[in-house]
Amino acid sequence: MTMLAPYACHPALSRGRRYPEPAAPTRSDFQRDRDRIVHSTAFRRLVYKTQVFLNHEGDLFRTRLTHSLEVAQLGRSIARALHLNEDLVEAIALAHDLGHTPFGHAGQDALNACLKQHNPDSAGFEHNLQSLRVVDSLEERYPAYDGLNLTFETREGILKHCSRRNARHIEAREPGGVALRFLEPSAAADAAGPRLQPSLEAQLANLADEIAYNAHDIDDGVRSGLLSLAQLQDVELFSQYQRETLLAHPGLQGRRLLFETIRRMLSAQVYNVIDATHAALHQAAPGSADAVRRHAPLVCFTPEMALQSSALKRFLFQNLYRHPQVVDTTQTAQQVVRELFAAYMADPAQMPQAHISRFDGLDVSHSPSAKPERVVADYIAGMTDRFAAKEHERLYGRVAFAV
Repeated sequence: MTMLAPYACHPALSRGRRYPEPAAPTRSDFQRDRDRIVHSTAFRRLVYKTQVFLNHEGDLFRTRLTHSLEVAQLGRSIARALHLNEDLVEAIALAHDLGHTPFGHAGQDALNACLKQHNPDSAGFEHNLQSLRVVDSLEERYPAYDGLNLTFETREGILKHCSRRNARHIEAREPGGVALRFLEPSAAADAAGPRLQPSLEAQLANLADEIAYNAHDIDDGVRSGLLSLAQLQDVELFSQYQRETLLAHPGLQGRRLLFETIRRMLSAQVYNVIDATHAALHQAAPGSADAVRRHAPLVCFTPEMALQSSALKRFLFQNLYRHPQVVDTTQTAQQVVRELFAAYMADPAQMPQAHISRFDGLDVSHSPSAKPERVVADYIAGMTDRFAAKEHERLYGRVAFAV
């Protein structure tokens, strides 16, 4: 590892774990977090969870697992150049989607609606909060506690977004913990200004997530036939690097042209983040990781690159995520999630006993007890696409997705 900057997260200065443990003899605390995430059940499930295209739609489309690996690779590359903690960036990147439902955002939206419809006072479903639930409570690997007992810094990065309502619940259980920044303004801000920020490593994992999905969704969109290179000429962030590619390789076509264009686009964004963040850090001059938390976000694009990235996101939203074929699949996926929720709420015995035992008042293990609708949501959120489809077929006697 490169020498860490003073504003990076140093393992020796970690705020620690909820359950104290002796240090590992050969690994830092953040390396240990990463290893626990990689060996978790929730991480393995990501291989069969949707990014944009469902698993049965093609073997080469990204899944939540391959997406997480790409985020980790980009994050580590940038962290090395900025002298940040690569291991912490990697741990956050690998864990950031552990709480995602089957069928991607479609499943998340449906499960959120189910919870609120069942109980109007429900806080609903947030996949970032669910990722934290997974590593704090739902993984069952150790005899002394629930969850993976990760460090504060990794958990802070996993909780990328959080509603004030859910933040208040977390803060009540963990005063001054990972949810505080969603409730308390920073020292330099007024009440309407930015709140406390997470570490630079968490900020970097968040931006690497955006860089990764913008790039690979172009690749998957073209591979699927739903996007064309001609359409992408309207997107400056893509078209400028396609022109650059063709100047260097006249006559290049097909997959090689697409791959080389995306490679150049990714490199430009990575170097842009490094340069823009260097400049922001030089101006802010934070002396520690805690000083970073009291400052406005520092990991960033230049304003021009931020505008180009936003334009690409709008293009993908309009032309890929809202493509009729994707919308049709989305509607089917949401129906599957809604019907699974209804079936388990009507007859909890359809779930494994371990989940039924988590209902309030019934739990006799280490596992956290919860209201029935939250237990059902946890069970569904943990499903892979194909398991959810098989469960739906078992319960309703029909095949939802034609393979």
